[in-house]
Amino acid sequence: MKLKSFGSFVSAIALLTGLFGCVQPQKNTSTANISKEQFGTLSTGETVDIYTLTSSAGIEVKIMTYGGTITSLTTPDKNGVKGNVVLGFDNLAAYETGTPYFGALIGRYGNRIALGRFSLDGQDYQLPTNDGPHHLHGGNVGFDKVIWEVVETISGENPALVLQYTSADGEEGYPGNLTVKVTYTLEGNDLKIDYEAETDAPTIINLTNHAYYNLAGQGTILDHILTLNADQYTPVDHTLIPTGEIYNVEGTPFDFTAPNTIGVRIEEVPGGYDHNFVLNPATEEGLNFAAKLIDPKSGRNMEIYTLEPGIQFYSGNFLNGTLGSGNWVYEKYSGLCLETQHFPDSPNKPDFPSTVLRPGEKYTTSTVMRFGVE
Repeated sequence: MKLKSFGSFVSAIALLTGLFGCVQPQKNTSTANISKEQFGTLSTGETVDIYTLTSSAGIEVKIMTYGGTITSLTTPDKNGVKGNVVLGFDNLAAYETGTPYFGALIGRYGNRIALGRFSLDGQDYQLPTNDGPHHLHGGNVGFDKVIWEVVETISGENPALVLQYTSADGEEGYPGNLTVKVTYTLEGNDLKIDYEAETDAPTIINLTNHAYYNLAGQGTILDHILTLNADQYTPVDHTLIPTGEIYNVEGTPFDFTAPNTIGVRIEEVPGGYDHNFVLNPATEEGLNFAAKLIDPKSGRNMEIYTLEPGIQFYSGNFLNGTLGSGNWVYEKYSGLCLETQHFPDSPNKPDFPSTVLRPGEKYTTSTVMRFGVE
């Protein structure tokens, strides 16, 4: 990969990316730790499947082919009681009719691009503006709203699901035919997501997963305790577009360099947290510690490690009680997102890490969520 933030990491993940170089479509699989069933049918008539992966540590994740979406993620609490720690829906129709990207793969560009415009190699591009005047999470039909092909299922101690999608040149205004491969792997207490992509023309790319976490299983995330390995963040204007500046978090409500309860200072942030944090550089080659989240009541915790230079902390500000699952109505602050990523609006901010991908290069990045109790 030749994005500026990842040059030193290519050798660390070459073995992983090589693993999925020549895979073929497989028939239905069903083993003790990975299984498949039909989840429903879209209004287009297309069938959507859901895969269940179970790790040796007893963690279970369900992923559907529509949007490559994590629909549930079950982990034990400090008493061994298992519970789902991500927001989602019980049926496919609820996902299709429009959601706040619950659990979905996001692309081609995660986060916002100002006015939906960018220039590349002297060519101007206009993308759909689906977030007020701006482009958000890939546009009207981003990677969260397409069916991903399952190219491999891997059973055994560390079950894995390999998904692929080809985004055509011009799709949602983006240049180049882009082939993307995403691998979900359960390794004990770790859920790992590996991303790969190649293009036949210069383009921009910023992939992430948009899971909403609530380690308590219900209720609010305001009493969760958060640590971010970030001494700096990118301030935004009133439309949530970065100004291009980078501020220090010290002495502000954005300081999570030491563990802090989310709700203590959230009222000091107009609208709540929806900001990109600049991760401190890795001290050694490989995945970099990005964040730790703790729910004091259940004892569940989650650590995040990544190759990405930033992480978007979103506190679920736009949830408003109109969505839900089972007997849980998703009110404001019912879940939070910690999206590992390149920075928002990077194509228009030359001082931000580059998100340009060119022919002959391979985009590769990885993120791990590690679950535990304390």
